[in-house]
Amino acid sequence: MPRLVMKFGGTSVANLDRIKRVAKRIGVEVARGYEVIVIVSAMSGKTNELVGWVQETSPLFDAREFDAIVSSGENVTAGLMALTLQEMDIPARSWQGWQVPVQTTSAHSSARIEAIPTDNLDAKFAEGMKVAVVAGFQGVSDEGRITTLGRGGSDTTAVAFAAAFDAERCDIYTDVDGVYTTDPRITDKARKLDRIAFEEMLELASLGAKVLQTRSVELAMRYKVKLRVLSSFDEQTDTSGTLVCDEEDIMESNVVAGVAYSRDEAKMTLLAVADRPGIAAAIFGPLSEAGVNVDMIIQNISEEGRTDMTFSLPTDQVLRATEAVDALKTSGNVNFEKLETDAEVAKVSVVGIGMRSHAGVASKMFAALSAEGVNIKVISTSEIKISVLVDRKYMELAVQALHDAFELEKEG
Repeated sequence: MPRLVMKFGGTSVANLDRIKRVAKRIGVEVARGYEVIVIVSAMSGKTNELVGWVQETSPLFDAREFDAIVSSGENVTAGLMALTLQEMDIPARSWQGWQVPVQTTSAHSSARIEAIPTDNLDAKFAEGMKVAVVAGFQGVSDEGRITTLGRGGSDTTAVAFAAAFDAERCDIYTDVDGVYTTDPRITDKARKLDRIAFEEMLELASLGAKVLQTRSVELAMRYKVKLRVLSSFDEQTDTSGTLVCDEEDIMESNVVAGVAYSRDEAKMTLLAVADRPGIAAAIFGPLSEAGVNVDMIIQNISEEGRTDMTFSLPTDQVLRATEAVDALKTSGNVNFEKLETDAEVAKVSVVGIGMRSHAGVASKMFAALSAEGVNIKVISTSEIKISVLVDRKYMELAVQALHDAFELEKEG
């Protein structure tokens, strides 16, 4: 029988009424002849509650016990979903990560899936099980300890199961009805996309769009898993939502697929750095070791043996970065005159696979921002993306201007 993976986020299973509603959706797919693997998140708010209890009990907690506790939210949802399906006379059972087993690395709170053996679920499907309800976000290490995959890990769980079980498709149900050209809260011209390429979705996810977890898109692209993003609150149709697929599966699209933004960005500049071979490694190696996620990097042309080095990072990592840079100067490893920090910037990006074959995207982007009086502080480009740093107070204006400039309200 064909297999389908359906993943439901926390808002979709927030209470018993919503679990019943989800169960009816699952029943529709069972009636269509699918064997269904359902991946569930914890009920909305439960993971935060569990994290709070851990932090209150033990500020310097054991990461292994932390995973054992926070993963329990998904276990509750899986059990309740299985019971609800059984009440509908649908043969179902719940599965915790260790029962499948979802084999992961031992990096607690940020484990990566290494393998998902199919034998246990296949045996139960052969015995008549129609729905396997699997607790998302969790797995088991070689040491036999419960692990978790990090926030949004249920998306990754779902894609990994779709790949392992050769599912026809992986449907991700959330509180939005698909992937939009930009955040509809910023412009009412935002349009839902029927299809988007893996590469575009990966860029949008990494640049701030929170519809799908970045790791889940990477996994889907690697294993060619067709993803569909749907709302669990709308009536489902076969053509609803947004399909994330191979570029070859998209007949025609706009040059730019969407505009993404990241509000909480900061810019740091080391002024008058002594320019020498290996200076970049001397700066960014220690920043990496300090856990600073550096994004955009600009180095000015050297004058009289001195250069300026600018980079962007999340605002919540500024203190960590400052300490690391100060330590470099104190140790004498890096010679610079001054460190300047601007914690009031935002990153705005345009993304589209059409950039590969169309010139003029950058000039149109810069002209649109200039017309609105938005000053660009840093520019970064790749094959299908252009990102700029702007003053945070102009972020929404920049997003609206770019959405209009590339006419994203129109279909390609």
